[in-house]
Amino acid sequence: MAVNLSLPKDLLAVPGIRLGTASTGLKSVARDDLAVFSFVAGTQTAGVYTQSSFIAPPVQLAKARQENCLSWVINSGNANAATGELGREDADAVCNQVADQLQIGLETVLPFSTGVIGERLNVPALQQAVIEAANSLDGESWLQAAQAIMTTDTVAKACSHQISIAGEVITITGIAKGSGMIKPNMATMLGFVGCDANISHALLSVLVKQVADESFNRITVDGDTSTNDCFMVSATAKSRAPAILSQEDEGYQKLRDGLTKVAQFLAQAIIRDGEGATKFVTVRVAGGASAQECLEVAYTVAESPLVKTALFAGDANWGRFCMAIGRAEVVDLDVSNVALWLNDVEVARGGMMSSTYTEDAGANVLAQNEFTVLIDLGRGEVSETIWTTDLSYDYVRINAEYRT
Repeated sequence: MAVNLSLPKDLLAVPGIRLGTASTGLKSVARDDLAVFSFVAGTQTAGVYTQSSFIAPPVQLAKARQENCLSWVINSGNANAATGELGREDADAVCNQVADQLQIGLETVLPFSTGVIGERLNVPALQQAVIEAANSLDGESWLQAAQAIMTTDTVAKACSHQISIAGEVITITGIAKGSGMIKPNMATMLGFVGCDANISHALLSVLVKQVADESFNRITVDGDTSTNDCFMVSATAKSRAPAILSQEDEGYQKLRDGLTKVAQFLAQAIIRDGEGATKFVTVRVAGGASAQECLEVAYTVAESPLVKTALFAGDANWGRFCMAIGRAEVVDLDVSNVALWLNDVEVARGGMMSSTYTEDAGANVLAQNEFTVLIDLGRGEVSETIWTTDLSYDYVRINAEYRT
């Protein structure tokens, strides 16, 4: 059950974007599992993509076509990964159906898939669903789209935000899916954000990478990076706000802040709904000499099975944190300068247990379903924050039964 995450409400239509959903009929429980997005001419799209060497055919096509994007088509249940050239042909066959329905060029349709790896798409079923989805396009169906792209997710993930530039409103709405196989090292799961800002493709490409680095690139459930990870942003230029022409424009920073707010919500929602998760844990590493070493320590702690199982049990076995900090690849780390807190409870300092620490105080923090692990390396001024989960029996069950 998701940790303090409820069904999204009050999602806002984005001028210049229409979307629709449909069911392929391939899932054991009948529900919509395909979404089609349609963008007005002049829309700019940029994305960040999985760094897996086993990059899925739809991701390859999306990367090649993003500068011409007028549509996204997204299916869940089948990742169309590790399917070779046949997978590429299958993705293109689905894109062709979208192009026919929307009367646009094939090269403007970007495909995305999520689900089981190694199986080919049921192209006829997806093509029929495309027809139904394209016939139901409207500006309001963001929640339905968020639900259609779910796999092991238990709650749809979506949110909206508005900013003002020169007195004119820009609307930002986004959806995401992801629950396991989550350590984006570029991107994440699948994330899709639309806005009506006026910005060039070159600037949007820079902006998307900056936003991903502050959101989806700061989460981990299990340390595994998917073959299909993508984070996409499309900007329709339908707002009356002035065009954003450079990173020095006031509007650039406002748009970056707005997109980051939406992306961080979606990224944290993925952690809150992590497979089998019972805890939402913030890991903050301060006092570092560089961002790289702060992240190295944070991810080593967050991905340690021994730490994660202790988090699940509520076991204040703080030695496991020390173990993980100590094996992180940080050159010449002096543990006599390191301090560890659970929320505001100081656990260790100077290479040993803090004189004020008690087992009960630590256990009381770990009994909560949200808390912060703070590590001060005592060797600089840099800090970094990531978000993670515990590791429960249900994580093993969900993944053991994934294809059954």
